[in-house]
Amino acid sequence: MVQLIVGNKGKGKTKILLDKVNSEVKNILGNIVYLDKSTQHMFELNNKVRLINVKDYSIENTDQFLGFVAGIISQDHDLQQMYFDSFLKVAHLEDADMTTALNKLQKMSDAFNVDFILSISVDDVDIPEQFKSLIAVSL
Repeated sequence: MVQLIVGNKGKGKTKILLDKVNSEVKNILGNIVYLDKSTQHMFELNNKVRLINVKDYSIENTDQFLGFVAGIISQDHDLQQMYFDSFLKVAHLEDADMTTALNKLQKMSDAFNVDFILSISVDDVDIPEQFKSLIAVSL
């Protein structure tokens, strides 16, 4: 499953994402990974959540980012959820079409039974039509 938390910058998407991951960690049996553009939220996350600063890994484009995600999945058979804060930035999709990346994430989710929860800094009207049903929160 892929879920989207959408809204312009400064609307509170990160807080919703952090609240969601911290409440889910209490009820989930598998592992959780949180991808972000920095370690700024390290102390706001439950210590059972693995925080990965994507900038530490020299990822330069969307294909490399998706390969990085696939690599994380391949190394953790107990992985159940992945949270992406600032998705457009960490996936190098700012000012680009997100359709291909979201389609690939959906395929990975189905194939490996990993849920992806993404915070995306755009209005819900700017989400491609085929993904509007994935919007969990619109701010």
